[in-house]
Amino acid sequence: MSKKLIKSGVIVSVMTLMSRVLGLVRDVVIANMMGAGVMADAFFFANKIPNFFRRLFAEGAFAQAFVPVLSEYHSNDENNAQHLAKNQHMPSAAVPLDETRRLISQVSGTLGVIVTLVTLFGMLASPLFVILFGGGWFVDWLNNGTSSVGGEKFELASSLLKITFPYLWFISFTALAGAVLNTMGKFAVAAFTPVLLNIVIILMAIYGADYTENPAYALAWGVFLGGLIQFLFQLPFLYKANVLVKPCWSWHSRGVSKIRKLIVPALFGVSVTQINLLLDTLIASFLITGSISWLYYADRLLEFPLGLFGIGIATVVLPSLSKLHSKNDPKQFKATLDWGIKVICLFGWPALAGLMVLAQPIIMVLFMRGEFTETTVLNVSMALFAYLSGLLSFMFIKVLAPGFYARQDTKTPVKIGIKAMVSNMAFNLMLAPFFGYVGLAIATTLSATLNAWWLYRGLKREQVYSLSTSTKIFIAKLMLAASVMALVVYQLSDDFEVWLAMSIVEQISKLIVCISVGCMSYFFVVFLLGVRLSDFKVKS
Repeated sequence: MSKKLIKSGVIVSVMTLMSRVLGLVRDVVIANMMGAGVMADAFFFANKIPNFFRRLFAEGAFAQAFVPVLSEYHSNDENNAQHLAKNQHMPSAAVPLDETRRLISQVSGTLGVIVTLVTLFGMLASPLFVILFGGGWFVDWLNNGTSSVGGEKFELASSLLKITFPYLWFISFTALAGAVLNTMGKFAVAAFTPVLLNIVIILMAIYGADYTENPAYALAWGVFLGGLIQFLFQLPFLYKANVLVKPCWSWHSRGVSKIRKLIVPALFGVSVTQINLLLDTLIASFLITGSISWLYYADRLLEFPLGLFGIGIATVVLPSLSKLHSKNDPKQFKATLDWGIKVICLFGWPALAGLMVLAQPIIMVLFMRGEFTETTVLNVSMALFAYLSGLLSFMFIKVLAPGFYARQDTKTPVKIGIKAMVSNMAFNLMLAPFFGYVGLAIATTLSATLNAWWLYRGLKREQVYSLSTSTKIFIAKLMLAASVMALVVYQLSDDFEVWLAMSIVEQISKLIVCISVGCMSYFFVVFLLGVRLSDFKVKS
């Protein structure tokens, strides 16, 4: 089990790394084109709304309800295949996946109808979504018309949202296909797919901007086309795995009914973070121009280690935990959760320490050109500092939540999510008036930390998982090594003004040295403290 998990984790992480690197390239191109002005705020808003619904209908609540049920059906098919292979002397691979195929057909048809209706409504009612989540712009539009900055953002965001909303339809089926392939142990395809979205957006930004009235429209069409290509890319792999089936509406079938019961509470549980982000967007629409963009760029840098390690490990852990639960193996279930915690700590602590010390140089090297100014670097770095303080909390949520969903318990995370959302609202109201957009980032971090703690406490109370003494010592060693690394990198780095005076080549060279020496110092101290590969074995 340990080798299989590590192999799957490496595959997902490598593919995710490709996606995140191209995602950073995409953001570099966007920053150069639009900086943090009116067009950037409007595009990031129009991109955020369909991504919010994506978390509900795609990777988020749907996946957490669908994967455990699909794993159960797939396990039944595997057991039937082994039984038939044994009695009829035929290879188990030749036995059709009857239950699995039937469930995929029913779910894809039912999901398809719902997502199609939501997508059409989103396109037709795009101004309504801007009113709901960009209230500051709408108020400005009502009072001053399109001549105002807020009024211009309101009309532009409404127009862009009509183009970006169909992305929801494409990505929902892309996520469905990815969940199927992941459950069958084929992680590489789904992990690679986001690379295509980034490539398309980059190409549209570079070559499509000349054919649109402003660059934001080229980027919006990039989102649309990227979603379409992601969807089409998955189909041959489903066909090869013998699970490309004809969708059919089946609201009352046993499998769909079971998923519905799981997904209703999971919808809220997963959407808590997204609702918090939308509330942040709503409040930010009342703040100075650039607030949404500064939060976006900071969040994108946070997403790099979070996606690479946190989401990557969670992608592997959920199907494994679901199968272990169906086999009634609580000991292995706990060991797998412990493995996930150890791995994200191994990479999460140095990522946190390194980004804290090198935040401004990294932002400078990646984005500071074109419309992205020195002032923008400082503003983005302030938001990034706030987000980084909760990096490990965000990662813990990704690993701990599957501990509930794999056992088909979606109610507990919902209760925790409600408390986290209320906490975030309270923190927003307390901090935003004093710290502006940085207060919003701090509030998100604080609520995520509470969310992670409550998830862990729930698993511990149900005797599903708790940190052993050896794991606590292991984590402490990693924290010590990360602290040493931060001191080493801080000594190597220079003041902000010195970085500004460097050429881009000097900046990149200096950054490479700092990161390389930092990584070597971290793993050297980790080794001195006695951490070995054997610590990551999932013990039977």
